[in-house]
Amino acid sequence: MTQDNGCCVSVCQCFFDYATPQILVIRSRKVGAVNRLIQAIIVAYVIGYVCVLKRGYQDTDSVISSVTTKVKGIALTNTSDLGLRIWDVADYVIPPQGGEVLQRPGSPKNQAEESSFFVLTNLIITTNQTQSHCPEVPTPSSMCSSDRDCVPGFKDVRGNGVRTGKCVNYTATNMTCEVMAWCPLEVDGEPPIPPMLADAENFTVLIKNSIRYPKFNFNKRNILPYINNTYLKQCIFNSTTDPDCPIFTLKYIVSAANEDFQVMAVHGGVMGIQIVWNCDLDMPASWCTPKYTFRRLDNKDPDNTVAPGYNFRFAKYYKIADDVETRTLIKGFGIRFDVMVFGKAGKFSIVPMLLNLGAGLALLGVVTVVCDLVVLTFMKKRNHYKAKKFSYVDDFALLSETAT
Repeated sequence: MTQDNGCCVSVCQCFFDYATPQILVIRSRKVGAVNRLIQAIIVAYVIGYVCVLKRGYQDTDSVISSVTTKVKGIALTNTSDLGLRIWDVADYVIPPQGGEVLQRPGSPKNQAEESSFFVLTNLIITTNQTQSHCPEVPTPSSMCSSDRDCVPGFKDVRGNGVRTGKCVNYTATNMTCEVMAWCPLEVDGEPPIPPMLADAENFTVLIKNSIRYPKFNFNKRNILPYINNTYLKQCIFNSTTDPDCPIFTLKYIVSAANEDFQVMAVHGGVMGIQIVWNCDLDMPASWCTPKYTFRRLDNKDPDNTVAPGYNFRFAKYYKIADDVETRTLIKGFGIRFDVMVFGKAGKFSIVPMLLNLGAGLALLGVVTVVCDLVVLTFMKKRNHYKAKKFSYVDDFALLSETAT
């Protein structure tokens, strides 16, 4: 019973314990140096990093952006299929001119919005195709020795038409299944080197970008207020000599990404034009200007040459005698340019400033924890400090002494 009573008393005393801070002034150069060093680090972090570098005193908003593009330029080609031909913007920009993309409210912050335009740089042309019958291009599935190897109506997803059920001569030594298709069939191969539209490197593109920060009711264009029609007709973007001009040559865009335009134009590729609007709206509005960077987006792996670049097929249709529909099939290689807009704006607000200052002041509590750890664990006189730091006042004992 005595032991049980002792345990009950101990539990009761622990339950009713109350700890209150005790101020203990330790005159020690080591502890004082640690104390001031940590305080200096925390103050430097709050003021230098949070407030100055990260502008923790500002409220922020993400960009809403629209982009339109306009390509200009003329190219001249001379081929056996097409003869001497002039190519203008209606021929080599597919689809016609870049559209507009608007970032919608509610999109993730700092999300890049993208507007694309494609410029044709190389071609494989198959002329005078009509709807008729012709032998399929030789593949393991289209090769045959008799009509029994060709199922009528069969459509090979990798083929060019619908099989008629006949096995016909493709060459003097090869036989393939006959198909109903646009004949003669395209013979796919390597694109010409140098590229047919090598002059495309001199084409220019005007990029018009309008941005808005709705929280701050702030609007701006990349065609800055001082830019007039005279300047716009003669300027060409250069990051060193003319960084505000919104007109870019395609060669400059590709070169700025450390690529060779003539090499890239053979098989095509994808280029990224990045426009960054990071604006401090506590400063004059004229300081808010776009920054342009360029990079290649498609994977260019020298060890993997399968399906390189960027290409697709399209056709131009017309009718000849007897109302026969004819087409010219073009496998077009070219460069797709993706215009991506990033941005964040900040402006002073009392709420984020107080939140960040409060968080910084709370960090000062770490100083006491670290210094106590040093004093009570690593100092030679740690036992002496412990005796000074922790004092116990037993209210029950005082009551007993008073009663006595």
